[in-house]
Amino acid sequence: MALAGVTGGELRIKDTNVQDLRMIRIVFDQLGLESELDGNDIIVPGRQRLVVKSDVGDYKRKVMDGPWPAFPADLTSIAVALATQARGSVLIHEWMFESRLVFTDKLAAMGADIVSCDPHRAIVTGPRRLRGARLESPDIRAGMAMLIAALCADGRSEIGSVEQIDKGYERIDERLRELGAQIERVPAEPVLAL
Repeated sequence: MALAGVTGGELRIKDTNVQDLRMIRIVFDQLGLESELDGNDIIVPGRQRLVVKSDVGDYKRKVMDGPWPAFPADLTSIAVALATQARGSVLIHEWMFESRLVFTDKLAAMGADIVSCDPHRAIVTGPRRLRGARLESPDIRAGMAMLIAALCADGRSEIGSVEQIDKGYERIDERLRELGAQIERVPAEPVLAL
């Protein structure tokens, strides 16, 4: 859903358990990504103008993970990538696991406006035009966020340690190509020992 949002694509996710995705849809909607239900399908309309919605009392929006049925900790990094392309500012609070936001420096190197507050919190302000970069995936979650950022960035990006992404997303390159992404898997260049 987030990838469709940042690239302006339209997406239909078939045969979902709509209740299981309730909090994900709510948080993504707060980041400006609208979705619609069609039975058990979720539709992400194309060419959305992503705008972060202010919190109650016109305060800065806050996205925070939590135990089920709250917003899943595994999607916090994806919310960061989505927020880079949404107009406005949002505080991302990953309170369940320490240091899961350390990858945000890699998105900042691509042009994202991210202020790291501490190991649990970052403020993301967007939208920012991202540029391609050479990145290393430290884990599944950060790797997917980098992949989303790379697919909406100008220019070419390379992501190393893709086996991290593969742990959670089977055949991700093939599946994204089927959706129209320009992505290819290439062998890693050997490192010469001196």
